Amino acid sequence: MSQPKIGIEAIDIVKHMGSNIAVKGVSISFKPAMLHGLIGPEGSGKTTMLRMIMGLLKPTEGRVEYQDDGKLVSFEQIRPLMAYMPQLQSLYADLSVSEHLDFFRDLYQISKDIYVKRRAELLHITRMEAFQDRPAGQLSGGMYKKLGLMCALLRSPDLVLLDEPTTGVDPISRREFWELLYRLRDDGILIVITTAYMDEAERCDQVHVMERGNLLASGEPREVLAKEKVESFEKLFLKYDYMDVHS
Repeated sequence: MSQPKIGIEAIDIVKHMGSNIAVKGVSISFKPAMLHGLIGPEGSGKTTMLRMIMGLLKPTEGRVEYQDDGKLVSFEQIRPLMAYMPQLQSLYADLSVSEHLDFFRDLYQISKDIYVKRRAELLHITRMEAFQDRPAGQLSGGMYKKLGLMCALLRSPDLVLLDEPTTGVDPISRREFWELLYRLRDDGILIVITTAYMDEAERCDQVHVMERGNLLASGEPREVLAKEKVESFEKLFLKYDYMDVHS
């Protein structure tokens, strides 16, 4: 395992989106070399948080801090070490898997020697070697997501941000995708993933449960469930919905 590098602190984050408050005073510590899950239904604020972490949005209040090897650094220093995979990927339907990788090689200006090695590694760990000539438009949902992740990983990032990467993916491909994420985590990469699938919360090293812009709970999944005295994350959300209705 590589030496942990990148860490992130979101401190008292508030984000106004017009008349709506999308995030309401949230603080989260994203520790290095761990797989963090921002968990919650649509409208919970998790994607807004992810976009503030990656600099697409600025907090209305609060701040996001970045550390590299424990030292505070600027976002400009972190940006080249970051990879982002949006929920709706803009891959080209008529370009093959191989052509997509070549395109992102040129986009990232990766040298030939590094590219050849990195390409082979990514095709192997995603089990996509046999599909290099297949157009993206003819890939299954799971393979399409894997191609998007490969394109994001070509430049060997230390921080990977994934916005609901398993939405619309069949169960087998979801499992393979998580196995891939664990391999990246074990290489010392900080991964932040958003998901509305409650079963995926328990697959994370750390979960940060959001609802209506609020942070309900944060920590190791089993510890969160034990502290909240519930058996599952579905019941955790039901608990807070019940409290809201009867408050």
